[in-house]
Amino acid sequence: MTLEKQLFSPDEMTGAIKAVAAAIVSKFPDPADFVLVGLYKQGVPLMEKIAEEISRLTGKSPQTGKLDITMYRDDFGKRSGLPLIRETVIPFDLNGENIILVDDVLSSGRTIRAALDALTDYGRPALIRLAVLVDRGNPEFPIRADFVGFSNNSPAEHKIVVQFDDNGSPAGVYEKNWNQSI
Repeated sequence: MTLEKQLFSPDEMTGAIKAVAAAIVSKFPDPADFVLVGLYKQGVPLMEKIAEEISRLTGKSPQTGKLDITMYRDDFGKRSGLPLIRETVIPFDLNGENIILVDDVLSSGRTIRAALDALTDYGRPALIRLAVLVDRGNPEFPIRADFVGFSNNSPAEHKIVVQFDDNGSPAGVYEKNWNQSI
C-alpha cells in the first residue's frame, strides 16, 4: 500500500488512544456505567485498544460490542460491488445503557448517522457519545465527537487511513489522495 504521507506514527497513535481512554474515564470513572461499541472496520480494533487502556486505568473492563452499519449507509445502492457485511455482536441489552460509539475517523458524519440508526434498532440507549481517533472537522451532518485523539483538516479530496497491524497494534495514520488506490 503506497500512501502519500504519514500523519501520525504508531507511537503517536498509542498516545492518542491512551488520551481518549483517559478522557472517557474522566467522564465515566466506572466502566460498569458505559459500554463501548466499535464500528467495522477500523473502529473495532480502536475500540479494543481503548477498552484495554480503560481496563489498565481502572482495573475493570468495559463491555464491548461490534456494529456493522453496511445496510444503513445512504450510499448502499450506489456502490459498484457487493458490500462485505460483518456480524454485529452486541452481547448486552442496549436499553438504558450509556454507549460510547467508537470509529477511526469522523469525516462527513454519514457513517455516524448510519450507526445511530443501527443502534436504535437494537434498543433505546440512555445516551450515546462518540469517540474517534481522528476528527477531520467540518462534517456534513451536525455530528461532533466527544472524545478525540487527533484533529486534522486535510483537504476534502484526501482520505485519512488508520491502520492497525495483524496483531491489532497501532500501525500509523496516513493521508492519501482519493484518486489513488489504497
